[in-house]
Amino acid sequence: MNVVKIVTVAEMRRLEEESVKAGIGAQQLMENAGRAVAQSVCSLLGAVVGKRIVVLVGPGNNGGDGLVAARYLYDHGVQVNVFLAGTRSDNDYNLKRLREKGIAVTGPDLYTLEDFLASADAVLDALFGTGQSRSIDGVYKEVLEKLVATKRSRSDIKIFAVDLPTGLNADTGCPDQFTPFVDHTLTLGLPKRGLYMPAGAMRAGVVAILDIGLLPHLVEKVSTELITAELARTLLPVRSPYVHKGSFGRVMVIAGSANYLGAAYLACAGAARVGAGLVALAAPESIIPIVAANIPEAVYMPLPESAPGVVMPEAARLAELVSGFDAALIGPGLGQKASEMFLGHLFEDPLPTRLVLDADALNTLAKTPEWWRGLDFEAVLTPHPGEMARLAGISAEEVQTRRIALAQEKAGVWGKTVVLKGAFTVVAAPDGRCRISPFANSTLASAGTGDVLAGVIAGLVGQGLSLFDAASLGVYLHARTGERAKTKIGNVGVLASDLLPELPQAIRELQEG
Repeated sequence: MNVVKIVTVAEMRRLEEESVKAGIGAQQLMENAGRAVAQSVCSLLGAVVGKRIVVLVGPGNNGGDGLVAARYLYDHGVQVNVFLAGTRSDNDYNLKRLREKGIAVTGPDLYTLEDFLASADAVLDALFGTGQSRSIDGVYKEVLEKLVATKRSRSDIKIFAVDLPTGLNADTGCPDQFTPFVDHTLTLGLPKRGLYMPAGAMRAGVVAILDIGLLPHLVEKVSTELITAELARTLLPVRSPYVHKGSFGRVMVIAGSANYLGAAYLACAGAARVGAGLVALAAPESIIPIVAANIPEAVYMPLPESAPGVVMPEAARLAELVSGFDAALIGPGLGQKASEMFLGHLFEDPLPTRLVLDADALNTLAKTPEWWRGLDFEAVLTPHPGEMARLAGISAEEVQTRRIALAQEKAGVWGKTVVLKGAFTVVAAPDGRCRISPFANSTLASAGTGDVLAGVIAGLVGQGLSLFDAASLGVYLHARTGERAKTKIGNVGVLASDLLPELPQAIRELQEG
């Protein structure tokens, strides 16, 4: 399987250094990068002979990649204009090779740049890559301002970024105020984390991952990877025809209250639609008939009430409810008081059943100082950014700027698998492994979709997958159903319940390749 790894700046530097030590020269890596960039640009533009491309070159390795790309573009018949925004040595190998071919190299005269941009079909941004660590100023700011102005007045001009759009933080995805919105980012070797952060993705456009010859055995050491269809396919539970319903797991869902009837239904249906053999719902007795009318296939355990739709204190011991079940989901629409009651049992009773904790269950944990020290059990936590902020004791804004690193950090500290929801959902395991969803879809930003996801993950845990694999596959299937629903309905008006019939279709899609 061709696994797509995602790297930090430090990891990429280490890979390049270890590749050089293994005998792949730094110049060879740059040659590979520049050639791959040129080939990708030609492929994306189509017929390139006679087209004009401006290559913006900075002072570092990213600029060197741009110089190599310019040479290969020239060999493909492109009219190349190279603009040096930064100082490069006269002995620069790649610069000398350009001049030997008679390729126009100028800069940093901004009037010349304006002339280049006025007639250009495309621009290659090779100013700064992962090495850029300060805010954009001076001539680089002026170059980017002219690039942005050109794009604003000429929407037909295509902007390609080498590795990253200039000014985009490779780890956090935070852009500089002058970072351009590019059409395509041609990321080198391995994609950078910042490209899978919402702010970074908005600037990066369509991302292409280019092979530059990194050694596979070195790449395998990277612990973060993309949840591709190929990866998701390998995680699907095996379903033999010679089985019974017990073979596909028993899932208990503890959810629902007077105000949140739908949450119980969506969670149960999510678990059932991904193939759980039996799904049971423990909920306030007055809401059971309403939920059962929508999903008669489930088994129901009515809980005594203190008021309509409100579970009576000490209604049932959690260990008793989940006994005999392979997985249990606690939280969707359950309410704060009921969540506090059931989670209080976690500190008292041994619980062999693997858990998925969502919604009010997470908010209950957040109220308990150092809750993880008293909870020695396997669980998946599925917070959205606001819930993650409460669990971690930080602001939601900080959560969004540190999504990947924060999920990894807290998964390790808490000893739980963490699913940090949102665009490019992050799945982090306690042992440091991490997977990132390739999807960002506004159709999933509506009430109830998180309940479906929690049910999907619980259904996969019940079928025997590890928590990390169940969360990864669940995140992929959930996002893919959003894509499928968007195609059928549109990007406005997709309901959480619209995802449910798409789940088996998304699984079949994976099975059929």
